[in-house]
Amino acid sequence: VQLQASGGGLVQAGGSLRLSCAASGSIFSINDMGWYRQALGKQRELVAGITGGGDTNYGDSVKGRFTISRDNAENTVYLQMNSLSPEDTAVYYCTADLRRWRWSTVTRYWGQGTEVTVSS
Repeated sequence: VQLQASGGGLVQAGGSLRLSCAASGSIFSINDMGWYRQALGKQRELVAGITGGGDTNYGDSVKGRFTISRDNAENTVYLQMNSLSPEDTAVYYCTADLRRWRWSTVTRYWGQGTEVTVSS
């Protein structure tokens, strides 16, 4: 199983970016998907999560600015980031809690990370 994240880059404060993360490989089903981020010198934190049914939750610092969504047919999760600030600068990681086979346990997989830099 691989999670391939893309969409990071350099953007000015106030701008927007859209991250994507596609899961591929031997996958029976995906439960929750999400995004975490880790800024230099800081702990990794939850940005947003989404259940298989579409229920969402967000970290306090991104509420009202970021929107998580998913395409279950494509095993892909998105993160639309608006009104970006330098404090959003971090490496963003996607996650997928999935079963590889019908009888396997749910395991969390992580993407490789995509870097977001917001200049002031």
